[in-house]
Amino acid sequence: MTGAQTTPTEPAESPERGRGSGIALLVIASCQLMVVLDITIVNIALPHIQTSLGFSTENLSWVINAYTLTFGGLLLLGGRLGDILGRRRVFISGVLLFVFASLLGGLSQESWQLLAARALQGVGGAIASPTALSLITTTFREGPERNRAFGVFAAVSAGGSAIGLLAGGLLVEWLDWRWVLFVNVPIGLLIVLATPRYIRESERHPGHFDLLGALTSTLGMVLLVYGFIRASEEGWSDTVTLAAFAAAVVFLALFIITERRSRQPITPLWMFRDRNRAGVYAMMLSLAAAMFGMFFFLTLFVQNILGFSPLRAGLAFLPVSVIIAIGAGFASQLLPKWGPKPFMAVGAILAAVGLGWLTLTDVDSTYLGSILGPMLVFGFGMGLQFVSLTLMAVSGVESQEAGAASGILNATQQVGGSLGLSVLVTVFGTASRNEATDQVARFMAEATPAQRLEFRRSGQLPAPWSDQVLASGISSSFVVAAIFAVVAALIALIVIQVRPDDLKRLQGGAGLPLAQSEDAPANVADADARDGRPPQA
Repeated sequence: MTGAQTTPTEPAESPERGRGSGIALLVIASCQLMVVLDITIVNIALPHIQTSLGFSTENLSWVINAYTLTFGGLLLLGGRLGDILGRRRVFISGVLLFVFASLLGGLSQESWQLLAARALQGVGGAIASPTALSLITTTFREGPERNRAFGVFAAVSAGGSAIGLLAGGLLVEWLDWRWVLFVNVPIGLLIVLATPRYIRESERHPGHFDLLGALTSTLGMVLLVYGFIRASEEGWSDTVTLAAFAAAVVFLALFIITERRSRQPITPLWMFRDRNRAGVYAMMLSLAAAMFGMFFFLTLFVQNILGFSPLRAGLAFLPVSVIIAIGAGFASQLLPKWGPKPFMAVGAILAAVGLGWLTLTDVDSTYLGSILGPMLVFGFGMGLQFVSLTLMAVSGVESQEAGAASGILNATQQVGGSLGLSVLVTVFGTASRNEATDQVARFMAEATPAQRLEFRRSGQLPAPWSDQVLASGISSSFVVAAIFAVVAALIALIVIQVRPDDLKRLQGGAGLPLAQSEDAPANVADADARDGRPPQA
């Protein structure tokens, strides 16, 4: 999850090593859990946030996007900060910023205040998360001790989504939606207090910050997402919509130019020259778009249409997390025999089937009859993907670039999720407006005089007519989400190539690095030469 180049250094001996290293791992894992679950803990609170702060359904997606865009866009820069300034120092700074932003978000009285706080949370998370992973290399000895630490870190990262859904349900049900943000404050402060005692500062490494690359990429993606969401409300011919798309193109073009010229780019562009790795990044964009959309719209569906309480809604999503873990375990056991491509293709197809099944949801749907089945199919398919995509993303690169390769994959997931969600929200807005036209006509024919008077006053359709509008928009969004998954399956079938040497390597035999492409540079100096840059010292 870090985009920085990390140079493992062996921790010094300490008389406190046994107990101290355990607490150090607890501190690092707690930070990662806090950052990861914040992506999903807010999902359960979305209907309450919408009512409290007056969000439209389209603009409500910014509560998710404001966090994931800054988190994903600055993730690689966060890893670089730790390498250059010292990982412990940067880690504490990131956690403090995250805590401060969480407090501001919980105190928000206006929608713009919450969005600003969520964006600031994303910045803090982007600083703390990759640095937390890097701290493992400087805190734990290489070998079984470090392997166990990485195992705990991975388990926390994988389980954070499920914990976030359940914790969000509990907090909203028993306290208030603001506590999905306030809960980070005591946890973060405990992390900050424990870090100086149990975690040593790391060695600093020379380098520079690719601030222009981070800024142009993040602004470009924010404007692109804004353009789609604006189009869903004002139409594609709106002047502001067109201006947002034009500005997004300019900033993203500047980002590519900046990365090609930078001696230490935040995103090494040569990594995209490898056929398999470029395919993996494209698959992650598509699959993340589908996954973020599923969680966002199903959260609205089960609470607003099925009438689930926040706690019940959180429990309703737990089977997805369980089946994802089962699918990941199944894939990891059979990867050495079959290679990653079958799991990538079959997993994407299963995800498409699950999302296609969800297009059948309507106001008469039930959780057991219409929601649980497709969620399990989708979840198992995604579980097959995760191990395979990660393996292909980091394969065939030098050790000093492995962090960047995995960091790009993680950043792609966050940015792809935000961009995909904005596209799905645009589809939702168009479909729901069309359905609203029909439902208003039915309402005026069927409603009582009192209901018609209230509608003229508020402009809001009451249930069950409003439920029809919401269900129609959600169903249409799942159609496009299923298309995203189909695109990922086609990429797996057509683009991804696994050779016999790759399988031999997975099975523990001698062979070329997995998915090593003839087009991939053998080292950083070769990458510089191919990009027209002088070799780095």
